[in-house]
Amino acid sequence: MLSQGVLDPILCSTPSSLNNNKKPLSSSSSSVSSLFCSDNINYRTGRRSFLMASIHRTNNFLRHLESMKILPSGAGCIPHLNAVILGESLATEENDYVLPSEQFASQANVQSPEQYLKMYKRSIEDPAGFWSEIASEFYWKQKWGDQVCKENFDVRKGNINIEWFKGGITNICYNCLDRNVEAGLGDKVAFYWEGNELGVDATLTYTQLLHQVCQVANYLKDIGVKKGDAVIIYLPMLMELPITMLACARIGAVHSVVFAGFSSESLSQRIIDCKPKVVITCNAVKRGSKVIYLKDIVDTAIKDSTQNGVSIDVCLAYDNASALKREDTKWTEGRDIWWQDVVPRYPTTCPVEWLDAEDPLFLLYTSGSTGKPKGVVHTTGGYMVYTATTFKYAFDYKPSDIYWCTADCGWITGHSYVTYGPILNGATVVLYEGAPNYPDAGRSWNIVDKYKVSIFYTAPTLVRSLMRDGDEHVTRYSRKSLRVLGSVGEPINPSAWRWFYNVIGDSRCPISDTWWQTETGGFMITPLPGAWPQKPGSATCPFFGVQPVIVDENGVEIEGECSGYLCVKSSWPGAFRTLYGDHERYETTYFKPFAGYYFSGDGCSRDKDGYYWLTGRVDDVINVSGHRIGTAEVESALVSHPKCAEAAVVGVEHEVKGQSIYAFVTLVDGVPYSEELRKDLVLTVRKQIGAFAAPDKIHWAPGLPKTRSGKIMRRILRKIASRQLDELGDTSTLAEPNVVNQLIELADS
Repeated sequence: MLSQGVLDPILCSTPSSLNNNKKPLSSSSSSVSSLFCSDNINYRTGRRSFLMASIHRTNNFLRHLESMKILPSGAGCIPHLNAVILGESLATEENDYVLPSEQFASQANVQSPEQYLKMYKRSIEDPAGFWSEIASEFYWKQKWGDQVCKENFDVRKGNINIEWFKGGITNICYNCLDRNVEAGLGDKVAFYWEGNELGVDATLTYTQLLHQVCQVANYLKDIGVKKGDAVIIYLPMLMELPITMLACARIGAVHSVVFAGFSSESLSQRIIDCKPKVVITCNAVKRGSKVIYLKDIVDTAIKDSTQNGVSIDVCLAYDNASALKREDTKWTEGRDIWWQDVVPRYPTTCPVEWLDAEDPLFLLYTSGSTGKPKGVVHTTGGYMVYTATTFKYAFDYKPSDIYWCTADCGWITGHSYVTYGPILNGATVVLYEGAPNYPDAGRSWNIVDKYKVSIFYTAPTLVRSLMRDGDEHVTRYSRKSLRVLGSVGEPINPSAWRWFYNVIGDSRCPISDTWWQTETGGFMITPLPGAWPQKPGSATCPFFGVQPVIVDENGVEIEGECSGYLCVKSSWPGAFRTLYGDHERYETTYFKPFAGYYFSGDGCSRDKDGYYWLTGRVDDVINVSGHRIGTAEVESALVSHPKCAEAAVVGVEHEVKGQSIYAFVTLVDGVPYSEELRKDLVLTVRKQIGAFAAPDKIHWAPGLPKTRSGKIMRRILRKIASRQLDELGDTSTLAEPNVVNQLIELADS
């Protein structure tokens, strides 16, 4: 969630400090562009070579990008530039770059920096032509008008307005399913579903998926759901979750998926706000060894919403017998209906509701620590085109790939890169019901080997957790099928990036370290496997059609190497259009802080080579004696210590410094707490960032408070650090609520 009114300047460390686990280039090679311009460079004899032309300090949109091209082998070498090539050797702290191999690049969707630059340039200079060509690959009942895009990004010129493909008539479910079946993919597996327990699984082909989607769509129509009506989905990662999403899209209903880990209060808030015609859930789910009684949570939420004037007439519940027997499920006659008793009776064909490109597709509420949740509204046409395109290029998708994203569909990642983006591309997707460490820390790699997963997309939190568990849980599995790795959700620190690359990917899989948001709909800054050299920890360069800028506290664009606020100028097809029922809040939060730009709420640095480094949320920047320090920087430095498995940093009030740095540190298994280690951790931060960034407090943490999706609840950490224990708020969404009590007990240790 973006904070409002937090507009202090961000003065972050230099890129060498940000990338805290690599040695900076020597003074003779401090700029990659100056290195690459002097001669042809062959990084390894007979391997792929790159030439990067010097950056031109102009006002055009390419001013922060390097121009590169492939050269013949045998060119000379330049010393001091430390790089490895995919599959050649491990990335260590000595390595500044990981380069795509010639074999990988030759088969990639974008095969070189030159090809990327050509496509990117056109996407900015001729966005209408660029996106129209891509959109034409999908089915449109009626094509859009002459104006592909209409926008106002500047609050000073009137209401913010974004439209893409207005007048175009289409349906995203038709493009996901019917179009692919008609193209001959009917017998291809759409979903491999892996249950919580070993040996429990299921499969759906594209034809079977279409039939089940139509059955749910027909049921929804039969109970009175029509175009524009809201449907709340409170389901775990069963196949019925994306099935229901697609069914809503087929008939023009607006789905609002609520993560099946939110409390009854959070669910009730969303029911009250969007007033759904039906709530769809299941009786319970097992996640690891723990049973979560979802139907009980829904019952409480509906009772609360009814008391607040919004009643629910129908609650459709899936009978998840592996978690709870039907007879043990609490039931309200006349309102509650078992999925299995009604849905299978409906026809397996259902007419499509044809929609304008700007008709709403879904509502997704951002979860804030306080205040009313924000209902982000995404529309049909632009979102469809953007998610499909970003999936194809950022993961270098091929029809033979098996894709697994560990995200839950309750979050935007599950919308864009579990359901819509992959299925629009005709991909085979793995869905997993359980916890990544159940029954042991090797479960993820058991799944990878079982289904021959080739693209694996996950969060840095999970990567760090797996690091903590040890390499042996990874290396006992083959993982030979892996081809591309991906990271999402927060900046990934360089040490975790290297472990992900070296251990999980066996030093042969590029990492798509993606930056994007619920509001953006799809990737905004991301490496393209095969095109760009990667720097561990950097999101690299903008995706097609995206114009990121870094501004100072006055909203003035900063050139070259810098740190500041990350904004975007000009719209992109996947951009959200409004906040449900509150367009004023939409403008105030995202467009008024820096007039003329979309304000991301994130801090960012750009290095000398034009690479972007995300430094965390603006409200995760700590002011210590006038120094602005990004929490991600300090966390990255702490995690670089070999005995530190994970760290979370918050700011607390200090009567002299303004704020002091308070660090929660989880150690590697078997490492005891000690004063000596505490001092060593502080020293690590002092060395990598500076004395001003040294934590005042190291708080030992057996674990960190996280949601079931892996998001660290920093709000809770701030309250513990500030000893505001009576203000901890709702902890029901935590994967392990007992962690909070453990942290409180260790507060003064």
